Amino acid sequence: MDHVSELNATAAALLGLLHEGPQTGGQLVAAARERFGSFFSVTRSQVYRELPALADSGLVRLGKQGPRSSQQYVITAAGKKAFKAWLAGEPGPDHLRSPLILRLVHASTLTAKQRVGLIDAAKQVYNGEHEAAKSAVKVAEDPYAKAIAEFGVARAKAVLKLLDSIPKS
Repeated sequence: MDHVSELNATAAALLGLLHEGPQTGGQLVAAARERFGSFFSVTRSQVYRELPALADSGLVRLGKQGPRSSQQYVITAAGKKAFKAWLAGEPGPDHLRSPLILRLVHASTLTAKQRVGLIDAAKQVYNGEHEAAKSAVKVAEDPYAKAIAEFGVARAKAVLKLLDSIPKS
């Protein structure tokens, strides 16, 4: 079976996190949010749907049973091989899925008050992301983590600039 051709980006993200050691589904959700939050969303339902499929494919195996029936997952040799092949492969088109931008596309159908609420809430979120990304740049130890953190800073700035350009009235 060709594991690489069937490896989707969510599966690859999980295998990459499992490269760092065994983790439960909940730990993977938290780690994904922390590591990829500004550029790649991974939902709890995606994680819990993907882990059994990865296990069925032999890319991960069950590890220790944790508290409250939590289950650790461990990457297998086949999983490491599939992940490295995925990393080295052609990335294909890069798609942005932003519920905020989708709402902004249709912002003219909102009332002025709704637009102000949407923009103010989004600014609060992206100001927080901007500060978090600036902090991540300061503590980044390797050049890849630093470059990704700098991307987070630039992305947050770009969204804030977009929000400032949307008419509120």
